[in-house]
Amino acid sequence: MITKDQKDNLFSLVKSLTKSEKRQFKLYVGRLGVNSDSKFLKLFNLLDKSKAYNEASILKSGIVKKAQLANVKAHLYKQILISLKLNPSHQNIRLQIREQLDFASILYHKGLYKQSLKILDKAKELAIVNEEKNSAFEIVELEKVIESQYITRSISTRADELAIQAKELSALNVIASKLSNLSLQLYSIILKTGYVRNEKEATVLINYFNKRLPVIKNKNLGFREKLWLYKAHLWYSFLMQDFLNCYKYASKWVDLFYQNPSMINLNPVFFLKGNNYLLESIFFVRNKPKFIKKLEHFKATVNSPKFAKDENVSTLIFLYSNFHNINQYFIDGSFEEGLDLIPVIEKELVHFEDKIDPHHKLVFYYKFASLEFGAGNNKASIKHLDKIISNKTLSMREDLLCFSRVLNLVAHYEAGLDYHLETLLRSTYKFLIKMNELHEVQKEMIKFIRGLQDIYPHDLKNAFKELHKTLVAFEDHPFERRAFLYLDIISWLESKIENKPVSEIIKTKYLTKYAP
Repeated sequence: MITKDQKDNLFSLVKSLTKSEKRQFKLYVGRLGVNSDSKFLKLFNLLDKSKAYNEASILKSGIVKKAQLANVKAHLYKQILISLKLNPSHQNIRLQIREQLDFASILYHKGLYKQSLKILDKAKELAIVNEEKNSAFEIVELEKVIESQYITRSISTRADELAIQAKELSALNVIASKLSNLSLQLYSIILKTGYVRNEKEATVLINYFNKRLPVIKNKNLGFREKLWLYKAHLWYSFLMQDFLNCYKYASKWVDLFYQNPSMINLNPVFFLKGNNYLLESIFFVRNKPKFIKKLEHFKATVNSPKFAKDENVSTLIFLYSNFHNINQYFIDGSFEEGLDLIPVIEKELVHFEDKIDPHHKLVFYYKFASLEFGAGNNKASIKHLDKIISNKTLSMREDLLCFSRVLNLVAHYEAGLDYHLETLLRSTYKFLIKMNELHEVQKEMIKFIRGLQDIYPHDLKNAFKELHKTLVAFEDHPFERRAFLYLDIISWLESKIENKPVSEIIKTKYLTKYAP
């Protein structure tokens, strides 16, 4: 029986190990006094050399019997995790605090109360300084238990101090928990349905947000609480398509890290995500000079030797850097300049194959398709879009799936592949009808393309003008304008009317409307 790599957790873990981590694991096993004939060590060596997980090969090797395999795999998995925990590259403040808490617990259970309290006091200070308030609260609760058994002359004062500290930490933890819950719920909404589609959805979202946003009376919010507050407001602004407020809260988010530089390496994922949303919001407001400046600052920071990287962080740097490396060419229509990025990113995607989820891979394909379309390479655009449209197993954002199909229709028309249009129209309608609600822009586009076969060539320009007139009305509509974020249909129509490349149209509009 052959199982795909990603479906076997142990195999994926073994394959994720670096050379130094493998060396450390073998040294760790040696310290355990395990000989080289150990079943779990032999299994490790076999998996390390294998290109794919193959259970039949493992059993054929004679390392382990079928009845023992599950237990040996579980033991090996646990030993690898313990080895990784001991690896200096994985040591961080959270692990240090947790370790000190474990030591204090051991001393407490041995009746060595004074020693336990001394360790807890240092661990608590470390936790508070580094905004690890859940751990700090847990430490205070253990201090209270120990103080109740270790009687001193200062017990009354000490009890009051701990009670006040526990109350303050608990209040801040409740705020952070409510804000993180709200942020996660809003993120889930945007992944499932994208931006709000109409007044009704906007009203539901406004009520949803206001009902769940905690009343914050304490002005002395720490780093963590502010971070979750900015995240919640950012997602709300994105859903409402309020891109100026997106920029405002993404800026607050990123500035919070630069004001607290020690937090960058402690929370690198949040730092990276904040920069991603900052660049995305600047992209939406079409400020290319500011976009380039922030992108360069971001890349300089993450490429600095001071910026700590692990596999997860390296993957996110790859994702965000390349998303925005591409986006810069959409702002002013310089599509051809961005084409060289496609083969480079495609090659790197192979390296990150097991690290990047299918959703983000398809976002790359949509960006590739849009770059090729903007540069006039319609067949290349269709090739990238097919990777999205042909994927029947992935559940991803409806808006992206929808616009992939609309762009596919337009690209087929532009490429002169008319004989495919009827089939494409039927499959696109079949897909769109399953969506909660069709947008007017989508309806008008498909209606127009369906009617193209009945329009005489000399009437085409007038037809383009009529559709342009219809769609321009939606360009600044609060719930319809999202269509133009994915696919600049209006510029495409203007390119048909004026008989100019779409890139030239977008470039001229950018210089007229957005350029400083």
